[in-house]
This record gives sequence, C-alpha cells and structure tokens, in this order.
Amino acid sequence: MNLLNVQQLAEVDRSAEVLKFTRSELFHRLFREGIELVEETAAYLDGDGRNESRLLSRAVGLAYASESMKLTTRLMQIASWLLVQRAVNEGNLIPDAVFEPRYRLAQRAMAPEPLPSEMPIALVEYIVRAERLYDRVYYLDQKMFVLPPEAPSQNGVLGQMERLRAAFG
Repeated sequence: MNLLNVQQLAEVDRSAEVLKFTRSELFHRLFREGIELVEETAAYLDGDGRNESRLLSRAVGLAYASESMKLTTRLMQIASWLLVQRAVNEGNLIPDAVFEPRYRLAQRAMAPEPLPSEMPIALVEYIVRAERLYDRVYYLDQKMFVLPPEAPSQNGVLGQMERLRAAFG
C-alpha cells in the first residue's frame, strides 16, 4: 500500500469518526445544552439583566456591559461550532470540512479579570456556565478535529524516498 492510499484511508476513517460523533447521544445532549444556554442567556440579558444593569453604578454598569458582550460572543462561538457539527449530521456539510481551521475554536485566556462584587449573580452564573461549556466543547474540538502534526521520519533518507514514491508512483 503506498503512501497516498494510507492517506486516503486515514481521511475515510476520520470522516467516519466525525459522523459517528455527530450522530451520538453525547452530541445531541451537548447541542441541546448549548442552545438552551444561548436562549436562557438571551432572555436574561433582554429581560431581568437589562433591569438589573440599570440599578448598577456607572463603573459596574460598564463592567456589566463588557462582560455581557464577552458572554454573548462566547455563546455564539459555541453555537456556531455546534451548528457546524449538526450540518455534518444532516448532510449539509461534508465531514472533512470540520477539520478546516475556520471551524476550530480558539483557546480562551486562562486568567479572566475578576468581576466586581456588585455584579448581578445571575450574570455571573451565566458566565460560569458558558465558560464550562466552552471548555468542554474546546476539549472535544481539540481531541477530534485538530490533526496531530506529522511525526518526523526516523530516517531522513527513507522519509525522502517515501515522498518520492508518493509523488512519482
């Protein structure tokens, strides 16, 4: 079996793994959880959160606005990732597409700034839930869709010979 056939076989295997994941109960639960969190957070920010933010001091109000924007961005990143996976499951996107960098999640900063103690507890809870969900989705994204770098050949000459065979058959 030549190098090209091995690569094609690996692509078929990874496509099958993507489909297996998107059709799994794990994915369906994760999808429901993510979309529910987006909807709950949107309802909060448009309702009770808006009312709570009006009662805050100017400085805390600015922090609230900043944190709610970060929260919304984080949730949209999660929702986008989930919707890409669902598109694969429904046949609207080929499984190999999910390996493209544009569909990957970015690693988030590890040390978020502390929130003011006057921040509404509901907003803090949504932030914590979103960050935990993001961490779970990021873990899956990294484990499943980020291809490991190719290991260097033990023998440089053999590696070059394999490349020549692949190129010239």
